Amino acid sequence: MTDLEAALRTAVRGEVGFDVTSRALTTMDASNYRRVPLGVVAPRDADDVAAVLEVCRARGVPVVARGGGTSIAGQATGTGVVLDFTRHMNRLVSLDREARTAVVQPGLVLDRLQQAAAPHGLRFGPDPSTHSRCTLGGMIGNNSCGSHSVAWGTTADSVRELTVLTARGERLRLGQEWAGAPEGLRELVDGDLARLRTGFPDLPRRISGYALDALLPEKGADVARSFCGSEGTLGVLTEAVVRLVESPRARALAVLGYADEAGAAQAAAGLLPLGPLTVEGMAVDLVPSTEGLPRGGAWLFVETGGDTAAEARTRAEAVVRAADVVDALVVTDPAGQRTLWRVREDASGTATRMPDGSEAWPGWEDCAVPPARLGAYLRDFRTLLTTHGLRGTPYGHFGDGCIHVRIDFDLLTDAGVARFRRFSEELADVVVAHGGSLSGEHGDGQARAELLPRMYGEETVALFERAKSVWDPDDLLNPGMLVRPAPLDANLRFSVLPREPVDVAFGYPSDGGDFSAAVRRCVGVAKCRTTSAAGSGVMCPSFRATGDEAHSTRGRARLLHEMLAGELVTDGWRSTEVRDALDLCLSCKGCRSDCPVEVDMATYKAEFLHHHYAGRRRPAAHYAMGWLPVWLRWAARTRTAPVVNALASVRPLAAVAKRVGGIAGEREVPRLAGEPFSRWWRRRRPGAGRSGPGSPSGDLVVLWPDTFTEYLSPSVGRAAVRVLEAAGLRVALPPTLRGRAVIGDGTSKSAMALLTARRSRVCCGLTYVSTGQLDRARAVMRRTLDLMTPVLETSAPVVVLEPSCAAALRTDLPELLHDDPRAARLADRVVTFAEVLERHAPDWTPPAVNRPATGQTHCHQHAVLGDAADRRLREAAGLTGELSGGCCGLAGNFGFEEGHYEVSAACAEDRLLPAVREAPDGTVVLADGFSCRTQLEQLAGVRGRHLAEVLADGLGRS
Repeated sequence: MTDLEAALRTAVRGEVGFDVTSRALTTMDASNYRRVPLGVVAPRDADDVAAVLEVCRARGVPVVARGGGTSIAGQATGTGVVLDFTRHMNRLVSLDREARTAVVQPGLVLDRLQQAAAPHGLRFGPDPSTHSRCTLGGMIGNNSCGSHSVAWGTTADSVRELTVLTARGERLRLGQEWAGAPEGLRELVDGDLARLRTGFPDLPRRISGYALDALLPEKGADVARSFCGSEGTLGVLTEAVVRLVESPRARALAVLGYADEAGAAQAAAGLLPLGPLTVEGMAVDLVPSTEGLPRGGAWLFVETGGDTAAEARTRAEAVVRAADVVDALVVTDPAGQRTLWRVREDASGTATRMPDGSEAWPGWEDCAVPPARLGAYLRDFRTLLTTHGLRGTPYGHFGDGCIHVRIDFDLLTDAGVARFRRFSEELADVVVAHGGSLSGEHGDGQARAELLPRMYGEETVALFERAKSVWDPDDLLNPGMLVRPAPLDANLRFSVLPREPVDVAFGYPSDGGDFSAAVRRCVGVAKCRTTSAAGSGVMCPSFRATGDEAHSTRGRARLLHEMLAGELVTDGWRSTEVRDALDLCLSCKGCRSDCPVEVDMATYKAEFLHHHYAGRRRPAAHYAMGWLPVWLRWAARTRTAPVVNALASVRPLAAVAKRVGGIAGEREVPRLAGEPFSRWWRRRRPGAGRSGPGSPSGDLVVLWPDTFTEYLSPSVGRAAVRVLEAAGLRVALPPTLRGRAVIGDGTSKSAMALLTARRSRVCCGLTYVSTGQLDRARAVMRRTLDLMTPVLETSAPVVVLEPSCAAALRTDLPELLHDDPRAARLADRVVTFAEVLERHAPDWTPPAVNRPATGQTHCHQHAVLGDAADRRLREAAGLTGELSGGCCGLAGNFGFEEGHYEVSAACAEDRLLPAVREAPDGTVVLADGFSCRTQLEQLAGVRGRHLAEVLADGLGRS
């Protein structure tokens, strides 16, 4: 234990982390930069903060305050001690409805303040797109804005008083009329009044530099306002009194379509006299699908408010009439508005990939110009991009003249980094020429501070340095930011990554086969750190259960980054730190769809486990549950399922078996079916399938007998057969013998097959993939492809009832066997139960169940398969109500593994179990996944049912 660590542990009551994991999680924010801290402290209160400052000051160790870690300019990284306010100093202290103020701690997430204010008809005005994870302290440090700044301004406009600690331990309460000003600040201002009155551009989004002009007497000498945007370099915030605004009772959203972004930009300023709440712009490049948007190549999102829906709509329609547009749309439905706003909010992540999939990065993320100059500025910006051979797609706060953009900089080679510097210097001059600010929202940090003399001149920057010395004479707080900055091309986070591709098992087709590029996908926007899954969202259940950054998608990506870098995490694939962080990853694949840049942590986890345990003994659960298809097949062949069930019901025996198998003691072992599904199939139709009058005569479909349906829930398979045949479809099972097998009976008893092949079964390899046994998974998958070759020579779809198995066939199979073209062909054939009915029996009408439904959309269905067909099928059957999002928490082997029970149960309590408990009597509980049904049964005593079972029952009543 170092002297610094020991001193901090003695001095503070909060957590002190000098371990590899704590440091690795805070090496980066959402910027291009990386610094390795000495340690991390999560203070419990202001006294802890003062103690940290005292210990660090005595040793000359820098201190960096950090909120949600979503800063884009590098200001939330440092080489000393990082203060993490999100763990303890995250309270809403009080809310005064009459005064319209709130007292908050720096680690409070913005959405929590908004939720508390909403019942009073109030809200905090600024709302960055990261509102679900950014903190009030970080917003004050960056002077954040968000989409509603045309109506309610920046964070500085919403601050009343700030309580801060200086680096030398002085406690100050900042406000107007010099309240809380440190000694020497007033004298500094009085000595340079002329410069402060003339040297600062008059912009709605001037965030760059220190706001020293807020200290002018005619502006109320507002020390609190001047402190906003100082990026943690002047003092450490411990509490804030913020102003709330009245939230409109009703809102409407006018979406205005323009031919291109220049047209949208030129129109934005002209809409401001109409008093809109937002004037946001984005171009078609950032939109995955233009469905639901008006015609055009770029759009303005103009929100209006009113006391009634009619008033809000009238104002939105007035905006449309005043705008010269290609097309327009007015949306008053709150759900429709949320859907459109999600498109805009996800742009900060979507923009990190160009339309062709190549990488793009921040660096010139948020400069601002006068709104009337925006169109001209964008033309010059585009010209400069072309000159340097770069690409980028601007979007952002057009009404404030503030533009966000990610650019396809090459930050991996010396030549690319040199071009990054040249472009940055030239673009700074373009911004200044248009009367703009280098930062219009996210601060200067390391990305732009070096260029501030181009905007303010050397003398004003020297004044900034003097102000920093008044507040922090020892340069202890976040050194290298804003004044005396590090070069903008130093400390780049990509420089430590390997230059040669890493030898991996998966193909990573979207990343050119490069595992480093896959890990680089995480840019730190931290959507995975939300405390509730929005709508049908899933990501990230383990973070919501633990609140620990190490168990977020971003945290795991950071550890993988450091593993590849080899500087902090030094033992590569053998790293215990990475293993422990991935241990609570449920492999739900939620990040594959919910993360704006489609980080796929389930695949990364499987890859890591494959290498981590190569040549070594694995955990017992990997053998017990990873090889589950083998054990279940053995029990079926020996017809010992009744014996296994009987033994499992004897508690002492079950306890021993669970302990040996690495299974959580709290879990009950699922019962094996007395008759596997395929045995029922053969008994039901001993020949090559039914024929004759009344037999199905429609399309042939191949029903996949997944491990769970086959051995644990054959009732699902039987129900599916009944429904598919009622819809007129001819059902077959895959061959069980390799060779030129007959398709149709699931036994393949052709003479040639019997002579040239041995009996086997298809398997998606899911359990082997999820436990990282990728060599075994590939062998199983290749055997499956051999069996399925005759099927692939037909046009028959492959119907998979278990969502996890369907997802494995659609994604893991082609990505793991990327060298076998049959894998992609089989993946393309896979359809869900609802999809096959919709595509191959479009005229069939399902039975009228006419009951409310609850449950949860399977996480793999949400992330990989999609549930649109399921929604339409439920609606056609009269099953009303929405299924919840999130993850059931069992997630295949995860919830059964020893040590996972508490997190597994917590995930179920997040969305699934409350939805089931709140459902009225007579509600159908839908759960297409075996894990979901098992979790419901074991934690709530509720029987979940596959949609096929519900429809099959409906056939019996019709």
